[in-house]
Amino acid sequence: MSEHSIAGKKVAFLLTDGVEQVELTSPWQAVKDAGGQPLLVAPKSGKLQGYKGTEKGDTFDVDLTVAEANASDFDALVLPGGVVNADHLRVDKDAQSFTRSFFEQHKPVASICHGPWLLIEAGVVRGRNLTSYHTLQTDLTNAGANWTDEEVVVDQGLVTSRNPDDLPAFNGKLVEEISEGQHAGQTA
Repeated sequence: MSEHSIAGKKVAFLLTDGVEQVELTSPWQAVKDAGGQPLLVAPKSGKLQGYKGTEKGDTFDVDLTVAEANASDFDALVLPGGVVNADHLRVDKDAQSFTRSFFEQHKPVASICHGPWLLIEAGVVRGRNLTSYHTLQTDLTNAGANWTDEEVVVDQGLVTSRNPDDLPAFNGKLVEEISEGQHAGQTA
């Protein structure tokens, strides 16, 4: 059980096919263990295909499409990684708008691995401190972010990590930031 309770808090997990499975399932379980309610939000309804590296993993049921979702109905947002997942989400206008809304409402956002690609397209990284999978360093720096190679970086409610090895630290900070609620410095 987490030292931080997020009982009654609704957390959107935004993803699509090609998600790195453990980057969904591990934070999802951390949210549940802390008393939160995770919901899977995606560009399409039905089931999504997870991956374990390059091998197909499990499928996951979508709770709500991103076109139907409203950030005001949630307390936080999680963006799991996976190259294919992140590449498809970053060009989805509804995903961009949904993500940006969390920043406009000063709500916690957590993104791991390739997930920050969507943060770039949502226009929310300029001047922010974050990390990601190392291949995104130039993309994030060019978008105005302050990138560092650290296990987890927290900046006013924005939590980022590099890869699945960082999940314990990522999950801990994710739950901590959700328990703290809105952050005035979390802006679009």
